Amino acid sequence: MQAGKDKVISFHYTLTVNGEKVESSVEGGEPLWILLGHGQLIPGLEAGLEGKSVGDTFDVTIEPEQGYGPRQDGLTQRVPKKYFPQQGKGLKVGASTVLSLKEGGNRVVVVQKIGSSVVDVDLNHPMAGKTLTFNVDVQNVREATPEEIEHGHAHPNGDAAH
Repeated sequence: MQAGKDKVISFHYTLTVNGEKVESSVEGGEPLWILLGHGQLIPGLEAGLEGKSVGDTFDVTIEPEQGYGPRQDGLTQRVPKKYFPQQGKGLKVGASTVLSLKEGGNRVVVVQKIGSSVVDVDLNHPMAGKTLTFNVDVQNVREATPEEIEHGHAHPNGDAAH
C-alpha cells in the first residue's frame, strides 16, 4: 500500500540542518504516526511521503517555503509571564519554549529577553528560514479509520483513545 491522503503512516526520522542532527526518533524513540493529507506535517515532508510504502527509506530536503516559512525580521512580542507554563520559571534566553495562546493552543517561540513580569519572544518558529533534511524510514502504511478521518489525526493503536 502506498502513502496518500487519508492513509495513516508511521515513520522514523532524523532531522538535520546544515549537516547537524537536530532531532531523531530512531535512537530509542517511537515512530511518528500521522494522518496524511490533514496538515499534521510541514508541506515538504508531507509531499515527500506521498507514494511511499513500508520499508522505503529516503532523504527529503525541504526549503523554508515548504517547511516553517522564511524568517521574518521584527516578529517579536512582549508577553506576560503568565502565558508560559510554570509562569516563566526556568526560561533561558535563546531557548525555545511553548507559549500558551489566549485563543487556545500553543506556539513554539524563542526567548529573547526575560524581565520581572514579561518575556520578549521571537515569534518565528525556531526552524523558520532553515533548509531541513529529513532521513525517513517508513514503518507502516494503512487505511485510516472513519474515526481518524473525523478527528483529523492518527490513532496509533487503531482505537479512538487520546
